[in-house]
Amino acid sequence: MPDLRLCPPPPRDDLLRQLRLRIGALAPGLRLLAEGLLGAGSRIDFVASEPDGQVVLVLVGEEGDDLALLARGLAQKAWAEARLRDWLQLAPELGIRPEAGARLWLLSPSFDPQTREAALALGAGAPQLVVYRGVQDGAGVETLLEPLQQPAAALPQPTPDAPAAGGFRTGLRDADLGLTPEERREFE
Repeated sequence: MPDLRLCPPPPRDDLLRQLRLRIGALAPGLRLLAEGLLGAGSRIDFVASEPDGQVVLVLVGEEGDDLALLARGLAQKAWAEARLRDWLQLAPELGIRPEAGARLWLLSPSFDPQTREAALALGAGAPQLVVYRGVQDGAGVETLLEPLQQPAAALPQPTPDAPAAGGFRTGLRDADLGLTPEERREFE
């Protein structure tokens, strides 16, 4: 078995190529719709949709730009949400649901505590923060993804009198679990 060791991530073009192949591992059923989409003054690295029709915007940052990445991501999310109905009209086969809105995933080699706190302050709309790392083995450099745990305060909290969204007491939705409809029926 070859020795594995952490190393700097590959150059951006190679990084994006590797991430394209691995992004689905973060949410089963995720469908890649577009890459390098020009959004609010800059590019959105990946646009995807979840099985429930919610759009996912993925921005990939570099070391030290995580706070700027958060700001850029929020701007891109607002830009995209204003256009979801148009996207559906242009391409109904995308299967997106404009009323489901958009989620934001930010990928960076690290996240400063200030960036984490700023993301947490967004509450239920907090982006998913994902750390990417370069790992070298005998074949070259591969990229690993490590989602950061979102504190409970970032998850939607059901009120005691109302049922939780999606039917779970925790406030999770079917899409958060990444279950297919068949898998979900097994638990009913």
